[in-house]
Amino acid sequence: MSVIVILISASLFVAIGFLVAFIWAIKSGQFDDKYTPSIRMLLDEKKDKEEGASNNKSYKSTKGS
Repeated sequence: MSVIVILISASLFVAIGFLVAFIWAIKSGQFDDKYTPSIRMLLDEKKDKEEGASNNKSYKSTKGS
Protein backbone atom coordinates (compact mmCIF):
# COMPACT_ATOMS: atom_id res chain seq x y z
CA MET A 1 0.00 0.00 0.00
CA SER A 2 2.85 2.39 0.77
CA VAL A 3 4.27 1.77 -2.72
CA ILE A 4 1.09 3.14 -4.30
CA VAL A 5 1.37 6.33 -2.24
CA ILE A 6 5.00 6.76 -3.30
CA LEU A 7 4.16 6.17 -6.98
CA ILE A 8 1.21 8.57 -6.94
CA SER A 9 3.24 11.29 -5.22
CA ALA A 10 6.13 10.79 -7.68
CA SER A 11 3.78 10.96 -10.67
CA LEU A 12 2.18 14.14 -9.33
CA PHE A 13 5.63 15.66 -8.85
CA VAL A 14 6.58 14.84 -12.47
CA ALA A 15 3.23 16.11 -13.80
CA ILE A 16 3.60 19.40 -11.93
CA GLY A 17 7.14 19.73 -13.28
CA PHE A 18 5.91 19.29 -16.85
CA LEU A 19 3.10 21.79 -16.26
CA VAL A 20 5.55 24.38 -14.93
CA ALA A 21 7.88 23.79 -17.89
CA PHE A 22 4.98 24.12 -20.34
CA ILE A 23 3.75 27.37 -18.79
CA TRP A 24 7.31 28.73 -18.79
CA ALA A 25 7.70 27.85 -22.49
CA ILE A 26 4.45 29.61 -23.37
CA LYS A 27 5.36 32.76 -21.44
CA SER A 28 8.84 32.90 -22.95
CA GLY A 29 7.40 32.82 -26.49
CA GLN A 30 8.62 29.36 -27.43
CA PHE A 31 5.47 28.60 -29.45
CA ASP A 32 5.16 31.96 -31.23
CA ASP A 33 5.51 31.51 -34.97
CA LYS A 34 5.51 34.83 -36.74
CA TYR A 35 7.07 33.68 -40.01
CA THR A 36 5.02 30.71 -41.20
CA PRO A 37 1.53 32.34 -41.22
CA SER A 38 2.76 35.04 -43.58
CA ILE A 39 4.05 32.53 -46.14
CA ARG A 40 1.53 29.72 -45.67
CA MET A 41 -0.52 30.80 -48.67
CA LEU A 42 2.58 30.89 -50.85
CA LEU A 43 3.66 27.42 -49.80
CA ASP A 44 0.25 25.90 -50.48
CA GLU A 45 0.03 27.59 -53.87
CA LYS A 46 3.45 26.32 -54.90
CA LYS A 47 2.47 22.77 -54.00
CA ASP A 48 -0.73 23.05 -56.05
CA LYS A 49 1.14 24.42 -59.06
CA GLU A 50 3.64 21.56 -58.98
CA GLU A 51 0.84 19.01 -58.90
CA GLY A 52 -0.93 20.76 -61.77
CA ALA A 53 2.25 20.87 -63.86
CA SER A 54 2.83 17.15 -63.41
CA ASN A 55 -0.78 16.45 -64.40
CA ASN A 56 -0.40 18.59 -67.55
CA LYS A 57 2.76 16.73 -68.57
CA SER A 58 1.09 13.36 -68.28
CA TYR A 59 -1.92 14.63 -70.23
CA LYS A 60 0.29 15.95 -73.06
CA SER A 61 2.25 12.70 -73.27
CA THR A 62 -0.93 10.63 -73.63
CA LYS A 63 -2.56 13.09 -76.03
CA GLY A 64 0.34 13.09 -78.47
CA SER A 65 0.36 9.29 -78.86
